[in-house]
Amino acid sequence: MAADPVSPTQPTPGKQVAQQLEVKLEGQDPEKLGYWIYLPTDYAADGQPKPLMLFLHGAGERGDDLAKVKKHGPPKLVAKQDLPFIIVSPQCSPNVWWNEAEKQEALTQLLTEIEANYNVDPTRIYCTGLSMGGFGAWSLVAKHPHKFAAALPICGGGDPELAKALTSTPLWVFHGEKDHVVPLKRSEEMVEAVNAAGGDVKLTIYPGVDHDSWTQTYENPEVFTWLLSHQLKKDD
Repeated sequence: MAADPVSPTQPTPGKQVAQQLEVKLEGQDPEKLGYWIYLPTDYAADGQPKPLMLFLHGAGERGDDLAKVKKHGPPKLVAKQDLPFIIVSPQCSPNVWWNEAEKQEALTQLLTEIEANYNVDPTRIYCTGLSMGGFGAWSLVAKHPHKFAAALPICGGGDPELAKALTSTPLWVFHGEKDHVVPLKRSEEMVEAVNAAGGDVKLTIYPGVDHDSWTQTYENPEVFTWLLSHQLKKDD
């Protein structure tokens, strides 16, 4: 069993630190959800509210070693550059998936916790994830149709039957053409279903790219500019 990954360090601007949330699920014992939180360098509790980005990792980063979560995506990027978001990067338990009901509830509680304790702009909350996290992002956005200002599901997939619940959220989807782990079709069918239902979805396909379609996505500054260009209306 790995040692408790939680740092006693409190989050400070420009630094990513480990934290834990006790998640309470009906009919189950409480469980601990470990996560990283990053505050942008210009964050102030009494200053301008900041956008929040929830990042969901892939299947390979599950477990109780929180350091694995920094292997890819935003929690990796902030080690070398500042990003203008409060970034929350939780870790999924072994042998379960982000799109399972108990993890969707855990993520919901985590978002509630972060909003209650940090200076979050509620009109600029975003969700992104890769592979298993891409599946989780599709599911979480559908679960909370008016929560997220925009979302970036990467090399994931979902249930086309949920398309109507996804129409209120702008989505930019990414997938490698040659992905042998999660076929490109899984993203294509979601994009087609949501657009057919009246949604706002665009799809970027990387020619010749296998499963790793996330590295070039997260390293593209236009992706974060696109996220920040979307904001919920006050009455959403």
